Amino acid sequence: MGYGMNIIKAFITLVVIGLFAVTALFIDFTYKTFSYRQHSRKADAIVVLAGGKGRVEEGIRLFRESRARYLYFIGVDPSVRKSDLYRPRPGDPSSERVILEKASRNTLENAVLGREVIMQNKIRSIILITSRYHLKRSSILFRNSLPKNIEIYPYPVDTKNLKESWWSHGGSFDLLFHEFYKYCMFRLFFMLAPEELRDGVLPVISGGELQ
Repeated sequence: MGYGMNIIKAFITLVVIGLFAVTALFIDFTYKTFSYRQHSRKADAIVVLAGGKGRVEEGIRLFRESRARYLYFIGVDPSVRKSDLYRPRPGDPSSERVILEKASRNTLENAVLGREVIMQNKIRSIILITSRYHLKRSSILFRNSLPKNIEIYPYPVDTKNLKESWWSHGGSFDLLFHEFYKYCMFRLFFMLAPEELRDGVLPVISGGELQ
């Protein structure tokens, strides 16, 4: 009887420690998510992960300010033309430096297939634009798919569905925790993954959990 109780107590203790650890990691994740700032750096290319509200517009704005020589839209719908996204005005950078990647359909594919188009132009630094809640996961994927010598400058776009007071807003909490879970899965994978993943060979996970 005493032996069984000791097992139960040990199990409960482990569960409590695990919950505290997850809570601490989640709070750290949210703190860093909200710590990202829109910066004034220049880079070789602006990389926009298409699909979220405000991302395309912000990428075009920075490109028109000559913050980078190239503008990449990653994960664009196949039916979208370049002229649908960018029409140069007098004095604007040429549309020839705007490149669309249309094959990827999730963040994992964004990193793998985006690498192929980014590497075509001898890029050494990128401004990575996506929604704020999506930025940590996107950053770790691009960091582990691109060569180490390419600088990545995360650039957040704020959305109405993410509130800074996330603890009192159910939708924001759910969104952040879902991203936190995916981020942790990728973080664990890359801790164990071989260096060859930087050649663009990333895992294919069934069920969509690591997309």
